[in-house]
Amino acid sequence: MLSSAHIDRVVSAALEEDAPWGDLTSEYLLPASAVATADLVAREAGVFSGGDVFAAAFRLTDPRIEVAVLASDGEAFAAGARLATVSGPARGVLTAERIGLNFVQRMTGIATLTSRYVAEVAHTGARIADTRKTTPGLRAFERHAVRSGGGHNHRFSLSDAVMAKDNHLAVLTAGQTSGMPVTDALRAAIARLPHTTHVEVEVDRLDQIDAVLAAGVGTIMLDNFSLDDLRAGVARIAGAATVEASGGVNLTTVRAIAETGVDVISVGALTHSAPALDLGLDVRITHDAAPAGDAPTAGR
Repeated sequence: MLSSAHIDRVVSAALEEDAPWGDLTSEYLLPASAVATADLVAREAGVFSGGDVFAAAFRLTDPRIEVAVLASDGEAFAAGARLATVSGPARGVLTAERIGLNFVQRMTGIATLTSRYVAEVAHTGARIADTRKTTPGLRAFERHAVRSGGGHNHRFSLSDAVMAKDNHLAVLTAGQTSGMPVTDALRAAIARLPHTTHVEVEVDRLDQIDAVLAAGVGTIMLDNFSLDDLRAGVARIAGAATVEASGGVNLTTVRAIAETGVDVISVGALTHSAPALDLGLDVRITHDAAPAGDAPTAGR
């Protein structure tokens, strides 16, 4: 669940980046009395995510702007659907427009792509999970979008769990002057960890599984395995650890990977390659009876 404090912190930084000394175009071309009403409209079908983030862009720009989000995160919609309405001072609406759209298009694109992967593995028992291949600073937003699309989150950060990849194991075993075997090295490391810490180890060959399994790890990642080797790996692990498949995963291959019996399929593309969904803000400008007044001074 995204916290309002985190949303405000990230969105405020984006607004500051986009208009560090004000929005010169809106402030000098639009009268202060102008009022805008706008609809967030889908140009294509998808799965929605980021309603609270979209609304925050306008609220933080001008608290007089009212936003009604009409779609729930995780809700599927058709092209032409009205997903939110915005109403308030036109200067603020147009200042916040691009930041609001950037976030909601990005998050909805991730949710939509995730939903396609989830649909492909339906009824197999395999979970679709994201990875740490996220946009720096936007991980919480992108992870939320994965959940909106029906996917699951892997560890959020390096602080959440132990995940030993090939380079970790190379350093771990080489650092032992006695040439400690992988099983003993892993056991020694696990013994130093809090008992609640989950441990995952990546392997890239079938013959590595037994040594890792003997150490008592919680998850074994089978990296870039063929379908036959995935089936053999699942049989060898035989429920003694969670089995994760990674590498070579796309919408064409994911169903066959799921049918090998793995428990989790991690997909970096959910966040690093999801295209932004085409959403637009259709704005209508009206003027009230108040005089336009002088242009404001830039630099706020």
